[in-house]
Amino acid sequence: MEKRFKAPPPYAVASVDNALRIAAMLQLEGPLTVSEVAERIGVAPSTAHRLLAMLVYRDFAVQDANRAYRVGPVLELAAHSQSAASKLRAAALPHLRRLVDLLDESVNLTVRTGDTARFIASVECSQALRVGSREGMVFPAHQTTAGLLLLAELPPDQVEELYAVDKPGERPDPAELRADLARVRRSGFALNQGRSERGVVAVGVPVHGPDGPVVAGLSVSMPSVRYRKDQLPTLVASLRATAAALEADLRG
Repeated sequence: MEKRFKAPPPYAVASVDNALRIAAMLQLEGPLTVSEVAERIGVAPSTAHRLLAMLVYRDFAVQDANRAYRVGPVLELAAHSQSAASKLRAAALPHLRRLVDLLDESVNLTVRTGDTARFIASVECSQALRVGSREGMVFPAHQTTAGLLLLAELPPDQVEELYAVDKPGERPDPAELRADLARVRRSGFALNQGRSERGVVAVGVPVHGPDGPVVAGLSVSMPSVRYRKDQLPTLVASLRATAAALEADLRG
């Protein structure tokens, strides 16, 4: 059989091509330094640094304590749970839409990769003042509602191990994080009042997979000016009912 080679597009953009090559290198080969990347793709170190900085900005790469670059949350999610995340999102969307219709607030579904939380599905409400879609965004897990829910499912020694590595970026205070996770475990839900974004309140509950472990966090977000403390029981009950319906679909 004749072997066919892919021809480059007629209007190839060198910087885009180089960024994609770097992302593939990181995913297939592991951590690389700026000088190694520059040598491999044939560019100046300053150019390699700019390309890596953009990959870091878009969460395709992260820089570790040794100043080498490795795959970031986007590529980790693609490598380890792409099909699972896709199926989870597809199963969740109808339930998210019904929950938005019920509460008239924006709703999100989030998964955890390491110490980060990624929003894999968002449905906005129709109100003029609302929390916008977070789909595709990545935040430190300890700063988000669903991230706290997912961290709370881990044994304490795994949480300590997860945050033992000194990496760039804001790290949680260990004592405060332990207290936060203990509170989530006791209540079975998480309340986030301006933790990840000022002026936003979010409430979330866990979603369990067919085998029992928690696979995602389901949360509702609203402007803080619209949140009242007496709403909390209703919000939690609605979230739990939706999570239960989604879990039934996942088992089916």
